[in-house]
Amino acid sequence: MGKGAGCVPSKKRSPIDEPDQDQDHPNPDRDGPNLVQNQFSTTNSTTPVQNNNNVQAEAVKKLRIFIIFYSMYNHVELLARKMKKGVDSIDGVEGVLYRVPETLPMEALEQMRVPLKDGGVPVVSVDELTMADGFLFGFPTRFGSMAAQMKAFFDSTGNLWERQRLAGVPAGFFVSTGTQGGGQETTAWTAITQLVHHGMIYVPIGYSFGAGMFEMDSLRGGSPYGAGVFSGDSSREPSEPELALAEHQGKYMASIVKRFSPSSGRPQLALLLNR
Repeated sequence: MGKGAGCVPSKKRSPIDEPDQDQDHPNPDRDGPNLVQNQFSTTNSTTPVQNNNNVQAEAVKKLRIFIIFYSMYNHVELLARKMKKGVDSIDGVEGVLYRVPETLPMEALEQMRVPLKDGGVPVVSVDELTMADGFLFGFPTRFGSMAAQMKAFFDSTGNLWERQRLAGVPAGFFVSTGTQGGGQETTAWTAITQLVHHGMIYVPIGYSFGAGMFEMDSLRGGSPYGAGVFSGDSSREPSEPELALAEHQGKYMASIVKRFSPSSGRPQLALLLNR
């Protein structure tokens, strides 16, 4: 990506981590403690259930955060996998990786030297969105705003918008740009309109990463709007600070989602909205 207009072709490739874990459908049940900045508490993974006078241990069904992304040269995907690691580290919450559909023809992708995608990450369908307890959307920039592939996916959610089926669901963003001034903030900022029309709750990370947000000794993408990576000509590897910020955002979002769970003692948006 170059000058805020996205990636440019390169023969170099970014490595892809191991395939994603279980992709089962989520359950809307929610439980968890309050969020404490930079400190994430856990809950027990099992709970006793009385059944025919026998006490059985039944695994608590986890809250699900859908990490939905478009990644051309794998930079956004690497952040997505780190975010899943962060989400999964919070007991009672699970991150689920999804891709959005590709809109470019295979001939164009081949000419741009776009690497093949990991078949272990499924393509998301619009109907599946209603089963998420939270979202993290990732995409590269195109002239300071989201890539067309992600915008096409949001455009396909009109039926959910009409019924406001996503209203009240927490959501955040993470991005990739080709240069330092190429849209690390504006790419997320201009995407907020998608959440507003759906009634979703935008969750930025602010400066919750602590001292890592003020580090000046190394090149790092990301902003208070969300994690980010600089891809350069598409051959640059994400730095450790960039990956660490992505993992932090996963933990942060998981803790926010738990605040909306029934056991948190807070008003239930799902009930208020008759979802």
